[in-house]
Amino acid sequence: MNWLLVVAGAMVGAPLRYLTDRAVRSRHGSAFPWGTFVVNVFGCAVLGLLTGAAVAGAAGSHLQLLLGTGLCGALTTYSTFSYETLRLAETGARRSAALNVVGSVVVGLVAAFAGAALGEALWS
Repeated sequence: MNWLLVVAGAMVGAPLRYLTDRAVRSRHGSAFPWGTFVVNVFGCAVLGLLTGAAVAGAAGSHLQLLLGTGLCGALTTYSTFSYETLRLAETGARRSAALNVVGSVVVGLVAAFAGAALGEALWS
């Protein structure tokens, strides 16, 4: 049963990542990987919100599997982030590569902490 929850969440997360990445790329013509940045930060916020809800006792293990492992696991992508950062560095855009790393980590952590605080506040 648990694996079905993960699969169901991933069935939403993977296409959502693809469609979001394409939509963001079509609006930003730069070499910077804005699509991956957006989905990763959004995933951090969702996972933080889910964590806050779980701490408050409002999100059980089934919801955590569906949204945390399934949806967020398929939505966010460390491998694409790494690949795109490597490509930026290889093409001479070292500053953009460094900004991608620092920005992704810092903004992702801020989104996760904000989501967790919001989740606890909403369901406490």
